Amino acid sequence: MPRSDDSTIDEAGRRAVEARAKAALDRAGAWDRYPTPVDDVVAAANLKVAVSNAFDLNHIVSFLADKAADAAKILKSALSKIWGVLDVEDGIIHIDDSVTKSRQAFLKLHETGHHELPTHRRLFRLFQDSEKTLDPAVADLFEREANNFARYALFQGNRYGSMAADMAMAIKTPMNLASKFGASIYAACREFARTNHRECLVYVLEPVEFVPGDGFRAVVRRAEPSPSFRAHFGEPRVLEITPDHPLGRVVPIGRKLTKPTPMRVRDLNGEQVDVIAEAFDTTHNIIILLYTARTLRPETVAMKVG
Repeated sequence: MPRSDDSTIDEAGRRAVEARAKAALDRAGAWDRYPTPVDDVVAAANLKVAVSNAFDLNHIVSFLADKAADAAKILKSALSKIWGVLDVEDGIIHIDDSVTKSRQAFLKLHETGHHELPTHRRLFRLFQDSEKTLDPAVADLFEREANNFARYALFQGNRYGSMAADMAMAIKTPMNLASKFGASIYAACREFARTNHRECLVYVLEPVEFVPGDGFRAVVRRAEPSPSFRAHFGEPRVLEITPDHPLGRVVPIGRKLTKPTPMRVRDLNGEQVDVIAEAFDTTHNIIILLYTARTLRPETVAMKVG
């Protein structure tokens, strides 16, 4: 089942968050520097990243000196999927260094967002980001605000979107931009669809599960349509992809990349529209990019998404 929304905030809230992120980029002199100098943004906010992190039990005991060791052990168990912690009082960010460097970059900016957004800093001494808050089943407003701060800072406002708009509609475009900005492919592909003026849709799938007798299934983790795709085709409703789903032949099994594959999608008016689908296996997720073919005029096969 797709994860709950982790980024939507109202227009006034978005403007306020982006103003804080812009100020953070200004202070760090980070504009037009690639990859985005995340550590400079953190330092300009007068924050430090701990050398040892709060995910080591001994460090938790020290970090929570006012708690009994047994309490710390209980917290350690609760923190089994936590990736980032901000000690607001001491201005220290603790990051789980077992996650990828690109994920660490986002986490640092997410925690910096908590620090830079005044309401967050006033109300909480300690922020904890786990799998349920960074990429939540039920998104909390503060987490969505911190995610938007991190997105704006990492992708340097509209810098990413402006670059993507002039580049090829192909899955390798956000992959290349991910490297340029120091982002994960997952985040870059979502941002590609989210900010693109063209009709495109990104599916993020969980790793393939092999099902005896049925081949495989890949659960949809995220579906990110561009605004124009949503207007033309509506909200995506695919929950999982199996071999008998039209997109099943695009799922890369035993390979990293699936070449552009033509097919057709029914729009909100019930008309068939030529589209192209391609996919990449990041190891952690499978990314499918679907976009309207327009002048490509490929040979097509009928399908319905949703």
